[in-house]
Amino acid sequence: MQAPSKKRVFDLAVAGLGASVWLPALVICAFAIWLMEGRPVFYVSLRRVGHKAIPMVKFRTMIRNADKVYNRETVPVSNSVRFLNTPADSPLYTSIGRLIERLSLTEIPQFIHVLRGEMSIVGNRPLPENVIGALEECFPHIHDRFLTPSGMMGPVQLIGRESLSDADRIMIEAAYCRKVLDSYSWWLDLSIVLKTVLIALRLTRPLSVEDVRHQLLVCAREPSGRGG
Repeated sequence: MQAPSKKRVFDLAVAGLGASVWLPALVICAFAIWLMEGRPVFYVSLRRVGHKAIPMVKFRTMIRNADKVYNRETVPVSNSVRFLNTPADSPLYTSIGRLIERLSLTEIPQFIHVLRGEMSIVGNRPLPENVIGALEECFPHIHDRFLTPSGMMGPVQLIGRESLSDADRIMIEAAYCRKVLDSYSWWLDLSIVLKTVLIALRLTRPLSVEDVRHQLLVCAREPSGRGG
């Protein structure tokens, strides 16, 4: 089975088996946002997920129209960081939104994109075109991170985006894509999912850049030692 087909099987299996968890979480979070902040419950923005951009949905965790005052055009590039990483203590977050972000539930609605085949469960996060344009100025190879479908979580989440330079982040994202295309196995994505959950629950510490690079090398093989 080719890598794209194997990855699609993994996505559908995890989305189906995990529906008893993510569907109730989706309903509870949506109701909490509606109750405490009103509409809109969801935030929709155009994001590149591969070779195209789609209207991508996630929970609205910030004040209304936050994207109009906080985006790559309005926020100057500082310390050569072109990814737009909103600080966890930003006043743009609502109280319920801050909790949803802390619990790493913001992207739960993106299961709909996974089921449609527009995204994968594991992959590099989708990006707005203006962020891609800013990164392209320093990293002409930025498009290598889109060689495989974008995902709800990825290797960067094992480290924490605030702990990475742009160069290290792009290096890891491109390495993940190459590993998927060259020697993908379900164990690779499963290990990322499990470790991301443990880190989100504060049951284990985030990994280092070297830890993740090593994991991409080791976990690209099945536990039996045979390539995927």
